[in-house]
This record gives sequence, structure tokens and C-alpha cells, in this order.
Amino acid sequence: MNIYIQNKVEELKAVIDYFKKDLSTVKVGRANPAMLDGVLVEAYGVKSPLNSVCNISVSDSRSMTLTPWDKNSLKSIEKAIIEANLGLGVVNEGDKIRLNIPQMTEENRKEAVKKVNEKQEKSRVSLRQVRDDVKSSIEDAFDSKEIGEDDKFRFVKELDEEIEKINGEIKQIRDKKEIEIMEI
Repeated sequence: MNIYIQNKVEELKAVIDYFKKDLSTVKVGRANPAMLDGVLVEAYGVKSPLNSVCNISVSDSRSMTLTPWDKNSLKSIEKAIIEANLGLGVVNEGDKIRLNIPQMTEENRKEAVKKVNEKQEKSRVSLRQVRDDVKSSIEDAFDSKEIGEDDKFRFVKELDEEIEKINGEIKQIRDKKEIEIMEI
């Protein structure tokens, strides 16, 4: 791996890591605390992530229980989940909140796959941006006579191979998620 790619290895890994994290928010019909990652709760005059104001536990594959650290924040937690419009059944039990995950229909599954495809495309765009940065670094080095023409073409070829490999990895992750979504 050439030095230009090595300088961007962390960014390339970050694209994959972000894609994995982003996919965890897609509803697949099973209880997963990551579904609630984007929910912000108004607590003590500040918007805080849901997991910082309550304990989230998975009761079974179709439900989760949220137990607030402070019982006074129960109403604001309930309100935040409803406003997040996640399609979950919200039941306030007085001291905790139970979330019921409805059975996914064929239409919901197809919609979830569309979301996965959109997230994949966003990741591929991010990857192309990193590729363009590396390629411009290689071309700048060639223009300033730091590397020769043969090195330039070899480095660009290595870059394209690395990007192709990462795109393949992203596609594998996406395909695995699609199988998980479409599974009944």
C-alpha cells in the first residue's frame, strides 16, 4: 500500500464504521437498542441522548424496556420517542416505558431495504470523496516532480484496487442487512 493511501486509511475505515453504525438504526422487526440512537430527550433544559437518561434493556425480540434514572423524566422520554416517529408501540407503565416492536409487513421490509440502499450510496459517495483526495495528492506529487509518471499510474491503480475492495466490503455488509430485513 502506497504512502498516499496510508495517509487516508483512518478515513477509509471511518466510512465503513459509519456505514455499519448507520445500518444499525434501520428497523428489522426485532428489538435493538441502536434503533433509539437518534432519539434526543429534553431533560433538565438540555437535549440529551436517550441512553444517557435511562437504562435500555431488551425484554424479548419484540419489546424493550426503558427505565429512567430520574422518574421525573418519564414523560419527556415518552414524548421524545413518540416524536421520533419510529413506528414503535409506546406504553407508559408508571415507573418505566415498554416499547413494542410491531411485526414488519412486506411493504415495511421493502421500505427498509430502500433505506439501506440509500445509506449504502451515501457511504459510496463518502468513499469517492476520500478517493478524490488521495488521487489529487498523487497528482500534486507528480506535478511537483516528487514522483515519476510510472509511480503516479501505479499509485492510482493501487488506489482504485483499494477503493474497489472497500466498495465490495460495503456491498457485503449491505447484502447481509438485506437478508436480515427480508427474513420472516
